[in-house]
Formats: sequence, C-alpha cells, structure tokens
Amino acid sequence: MAHTLRDKAAISGIGETAYTRGTTQSGLALQLEASLRAIDDAGLNPRDIDGVIPYFPGGGIAEDFIANLGLPDLALSVFIPMGGATCVAALQTAAMAVATGVCRNVLISVGRTGYSGARVATRLQQFPQFAMAAEFEAPIGMFAPAQLYAQGARHHMELYGTTTRHFAEVAVVTRRHAILNGNVVMNKPLTVEEHHASRMIADPFRLFDCSLESDGGAAVIVSASDHARDLRKPLVTIMGVAEGHPESPASIAQRPDLLEFGLAKAAPRAFGMAGVGPKEIDVAEIYDCFTFTVINQLELLGFCKKGEGGPFVMDGRIALGGDLPINTHGGLLSQGHVVGLNHVIELTRQLRRDAGKAQVKDAELGLVTGYGDMGDGSVAILRRAA
Repeated sequence: MAHTLRDKAAISGIGETAYTRGTTQSGLALQLEASLRAIDDAGLNPRDIDGVIPYFPGGGIAEDFIANLGLPDLALSVFIPMGGATCVAALQTAAMAVATGVCRNVLISVGRTGYSGARVATRLQQFPQFAMAAEFEAPIGMFAPAQLYAQGARHHMELYGTTTRHFAEVAVVTRRHAILNGNVVMNKPLTVEEHHASRMIADPFRLFDCSLESDGGAAVIVSASDHARDLRKPLVTIMGVAEGHPESPASIAQRPDLLEFGLAKAAPRAFGMAGVGPKEIDVAEIYDCFTFTVINQLELLGFCKKGEGGPFVMDGRIALGGDLPINTHGGLLSQGHVVGLNHVIELTRQLRRDAGKAQVKDAELGLVTGYGDMGDGSVAILRRAA
C-alpha cells in the first residue's frame, strides 16, 4: 500500500545566487534573490507563495517575506533548527503542508554569509543544540564542528581501517564535479597529494576534508503535485522523505556509539515511504560537511555495509559514470555552503535532465541527505515523473 504522502508534493521551482567568498549582501538579501529566481523558475508569481520555511539563523522571518515579496495570503511560517539537516527536513514539512491543502506553494530558502558574516562562535550561540558541547567539550577547547566530528572519523579508522586516502577520494571527485558546474567557489583541480599536504584542522581532518565557508543564497518551491503538473518545468516529485534525531545525550562525545546518528532512523522511513531501496538510486547528493560524513552516511543509508564506506568510494564508483555518482555539483566541499539546499537544487536539475556537463545519463530516481549539528539526519527520495 502506497504511503499517503508519496508523490503528493513536487519541487516546482529552484533558484540560487552566485556562490562567493565575499559579499556586501545580508543573509536576507541573498534569500530574497534566490527566492525570486525560484519563483520565476516555477512560472509562478510571488503572490502564489502561501508558505515559507526560511533557514534559521541567517535572516528572514515571515514578515520579511511578506514585506519584500508581497505575499498577501501567507498561511504557514516554520523554522526548523536542525543545522545541516534543516533543508531536507523542510521538504517533509512542505510536503505535508501542500498534500493536506494547508498551502499550495511553499518556499524554502537559505541566505548564508558564512565567509563574510557570522562565524563559529556566533553560530554556537544561536543553536541550543550546542549547549552540551559548551558544558562538556568547550572547557577543553573542543567546540568547532570539525573537532566534534573528527572523533567519529578517527574511531571509524581504528575500527574498520578507513584511511585518509579514502577521505581524499571524496574530496578529489567532488572537486572534479564542481569544475563542470561553473557556479562554484573552488574551480581548480585537486589531487590526492594536495589533499594529503593540506594543513591539519582537527585530526584526522585536513583542510580539504572540510566544507567551505562561503556566501550565497538558495531556494526551492514545493507545490502540490497536481498543481505542479501545469507549471513550467518537468515534474520532480517527493517519493519519500523523513527526518531522524540521535539518541540522548546531545553531546557527541558522551554517546556510547560515535557513529550512529539520526540518519539511521530517517533512512528506512524514507525508503519505506518511497517503496524503493538503495540499489535503485541513480544519483545521490550526500551532505558533505566533511569527507568522512559522506562515507559514514553511505553506510547508514545502506549503500554498503557498516565499515565498508571507505573502499566503497574508491575506483570511480562515486564519480560521474560510476555506480553511484554523488555530489555532482561540487557539494559543500567545493561548490558552496548553503546548508545543503544546493544539494536539493542539484538533484532536481539531475532529474529534470538539466545538469549540463555533470548530467547523470537517464537519471530517474535520486536521493539527497541532510546531516546536522549533533547528528540530526534527513533524507529525501525524488523521482522524475512521467
């Protein structure tokens, strides 16, 4: 029996700004620019938007969108404070809103000045999830995301023999894809040797294992599928979507298992809703805050067994033309950091067959993940509708 939410919602519009390192625009201004592009892409008018899910933090509340875009009939405004898991989790909220008739067109937007504006210290204050880190880790100088997730990476290396060569493969392949894109921060080739020679950030993470700090905006519109069929672009429906949260305690370092995150709960829900399995996925956009988190997520999603993520990414398997092309736009590692909404945009382009030089041939079914803060996870499975 089909899940009641399956295919009831579709991504009808996508938009993004240039991704840069340096801007005079605010987070709100970047959100609005990307939002207008998404609205135009869908063939809609701003007045057609009746739901907004802006990224928090970064500027933008309901009244900002009403005042700047002119939204006379806003029926829904939501914040989802899940860090990097926010944007894909927002797809679930938006899908529920349009499937139940609460809204017709929900705008999800991000405006981020990660390079020009707020840095780690400000972000720690904005997210309550970091309270446990402030209590237990911060006193010994461990509070940056790279420090927190490095523990799991090192643990995985000790348990399963994962190596920095495996990490480098993720970084190098992702950079190769980014160069095909055009709208990216990092547009020069990266070699394994350059990865290994880059400075240490938090052992075992080196510079090129870490996502960018960049500036930019991104937006998507989720519409009721029956309405989206009449809009401008090919229909890309949400087959399955879910979010998951880690076990208590909130502090990563205090958990009995450093490698088990909310994605482990979200993945079976999303696959179950969609009625498909990992082997049926043609292309995947995996949240890449760090190279290791890509490897860990591939295991949690069921693309390979636990402990086999390192070998899985080797030998061209995750590159264009491989068994499972991932992060075909360059991801957070090489394109830009807009909290993963660019991953949703890229998957939509892939399924529209509009991804240019990075197009995965005959892509029909794709997966996108979010991965945030102390281990929140979200996953969506999208398909190109006939």
